[in-house]
Amino acid sequence: ENVNVAALSAGTAALHLAFVILGIQPGDEIICQSFTFSASANPITYVGAKPVFVDSEPETWNMCPIALEEAIQDKTAKGKKPKAIVVVHLYGMPAKMDEISAVAKRYEIPVIEDAAEALGSTFKGQKCGTFGEMSILSFNGNKIITTSGGGALVCKTKEQKEKAVFLSTQARDNAPHYQHSEIGFNYRMSNIAAGIGRGQMEVLEDRIAARRVNNDFYKELFATIEGISVFTEPSDDYFSNHWLSAIIVDEEKAGFTREDLREKFLEQNIESRPLWKPMHLQPVFEGCDYYGGNFAESLFEKGLCLPSGSNLSEEERAEIKSVILSLKN
Repeated sequence: ENVNVAALSAGTAALHLAFVILGIQPGDEIICQSFTFSASANPITYVGAKPVFVDSEPETWNMCPIALEEAIQDKTAKGKKPKAIVVVHLYGMPAKMDEISAVAKRYEIPVIEDAAEALGSTFKGQKCGTFGEMSILSFNGNKIITTSGGGALVCKTKEQKEKAVFLSTQARDNAPHYQHSEIGFNYRMSNIAAGIGRGQMEVLEDRIAARRVNNDFYKELFATIEGISVFTEPSDDYFSNHWLSAIIVDEEKAGFTREDLREKFLEQNIESRPLWKPMHLQPVFEGCDYYGGNFAESLFEKGLCLPSGSNLSEEERAEIKSVILSLKN
């Protein structure tokens, strides 16, 4: 495996540097999963490029390979062949990397994996973050392991990694005086954050195990409750760290809505949140092109992220259970 990693100040910084290293220019277009957090799309605008958003598919909630190909074909026909594809492994769930990689290869477009939420997740035994031309990781405070704030750019070649480190340290040329031939950034990870991160790496497997226990708890809890489906792996090819556990509420079958459940939790001081609002519906990306159906939109309307912390206790699980059972009665 040719894996070279540059430690940086954030996953967002890593994505920005990936675009710089790929030579993305103002006016270029980059395909991005619509159903994600804004940090997957914002850096596209940092380099003056335009995001083109693509819908998700029902099995992994990640980029739909069919909509992806449709976007590439349509854009290429219009003389605007996309320069990169940003695919996200949402909530720790690996995307359909075989199909997405095949489409990308067919049109010779580099894939950048946003594996910010998927450290430790695998697809067909291969770690998320090692499929793309480059990949990004996040060690933000809410991630499975954290450096408080931090991220990384995972590169295929040593040259890419060295370029990332160079750009992240103000692009200082190798000269006895301060000399700069390129625009650089202040994106390096601090020594303190790096020290915390090294300690955290030792507990990564424990954290993943704890998140997966939460997911099992929810699967068991909702097994007998009509109209609620727990987001889980579509097959044995997928192994999710279950960074977040999420559900879809089918109002007709359940007899209550996602909002009813969210508010019921809130009454008991339990925080739960709607799923991501798709990027193509965000005011800031109004007017950007979008390909696909309304699957991402329906996830936003019916989906809920449940308490998923690695430190969720038995008592807290019991509270969650009683709230859900109270809605059923």
